[in-house]
Amino acid sequence: MKKYFMLFFGLLIAFSLQAQDKFVIEKGASKVTIPFKLINNLVFIPIKVNGIELNFLLDSGVEETILFSMEEKQEVSFKNVEKIKLRGLGSEEEIEGLKSTNNTLESHGLKSENHLLYIILDQSFNLSSHIGIPVNGIIGYKFFRNNLVEINYQKKKVYVHKNSDEIHKKLDKKFKQVPITIERSKPYIMTTAVVDSVEIPAKMLIDIGNSDAFWVFENSKIKLPKKNFPDFLGKGFSGDIEGHRGKIAKISINEFSFKKPIVSFPDSTSIRNVKMVPGRIGSVGGEVLKRFTVVLDYADKTIYLRKNSKFSEPFTYNKSGITIQHNGLQWVQETVHLETVKVATSLDDIEANNKKDGDFKYKFSLKPVYEIVNIRKNSAAERCGLRKGDVIVSINKTVPYKFTLQQINALLKSEDDIWINLEVERNSLLLKFRFKLEDEL
Repeated sequence: MKKYFMLFFGLLIAFSLQAQDKFVIEKGASKVTIPFKLINNLVFIPIKVNGIELNFLLDSGVEETILFSMEEKQEVSFKNVEKIKLRGLGSEEEIEGLKSTNNTLESHGLKSENHLLYIILDQSFNLSSHIGIPVNGIIGYKFFRNNLVEINYQKKKVYVHKNSDEIHKKLDKKFKQVPITIERSKPYIMTTAVVDSVEIPAKMLIDIGNSDAFWVFENSKIKLPKKNFPDFLGKGFSGDIEGHRGKIAKISINEFSFKKPIVSFPDSTSIRNVKMVPGRIGSVGGEVLKRFTVVLDYADKTIYLRKNSKFSEPFTYNKSGITIQHNGLQWVQETVHLETVKVATSLDDIEANNKKDGDFKYKFSLKPVYEIVNIRKNSAAERCGLRKGDVIVSINKTVPYKFTLQQINALLKSEDDIWINLEVERNSLLLKFRFKLEDEL
């Protein structure tokens, strides 16, 4: 008989807990410091799994620890493995996976033994191509539940503190203390949404693994704004997540208010497998959380917030209408100049060396290939003729591998209505396109 488990990326993973999975700080230390990479408002931390270092998305919106893209990490060994079926956020069907127990996870003096893991076998589920760096897993509740986890977005460091009176005294002096609830192993916070001048209490998931500002599920009180556009919202276990984007007048978290934030409204088909906790209407994501230093205290059901220098930055979105991701690597020939020093034996040698161009050689390097994987209907990019599947050859007359994926995304989110020149390869033909970034909201 097949076993079926419900895994909801970014929203819900319903499963039984095992107390031995908790993370423990090494003896004699009151905290550990873990550096992280911040990409598209998401936090990625290094964790060793059974001795092999992997890259994890830190996500308060999931319960269980999940691994994927393991084809290049064959050296990782797993114990007590059994086959399962996984189904979750996205519009497609279930996928195959594995369940493994008795694993050891550790990072910078933080350790969890007898850790339960779920492994996605479907190689098409690959966050690395969307993020631009190798991503091997997602870790959530078990990372947060036993200690106080501080995420300093500006220093790009996660501080994991032992729960003590001393740390609480420090936090009380410097941070705003806001109550939360922990339901089905995930943190929820009460916010206030202002729609058509009416204040609406809104219970939201604190979702560190969501790069957007806010997600809202349409309901009787909050409808999709008249001014909106359809868009690709992300990648789930069971496929792409589609929806719409629009603006709401204001959303407040305690004393912190955000005027006219950009809100994502996922389609009902993308959340059909999500079993909502009572009263929930959406999520608070990384675009908002990165404006604070955040401390999550699951034991005392509290989140501590302190504004940072990014608090008042405007909300932005991808104005181009195209979603770009990595699509493999290519060999690129580059010219490397050689700085050589020759000993002159005569005046003629000196004149000859001065006239001669610098020596050079060719070097071949592997560089990322960028491809358009999604294009928004009626967007500037679609109107100018770009298509899904186009491979980018140049961006504003610069070869694309000179940019990171994050830099490309930042360009497409520019506040200014700038022109974008793209050269693409389509069916072995080189085509040139030009369009202007347009604010559709």
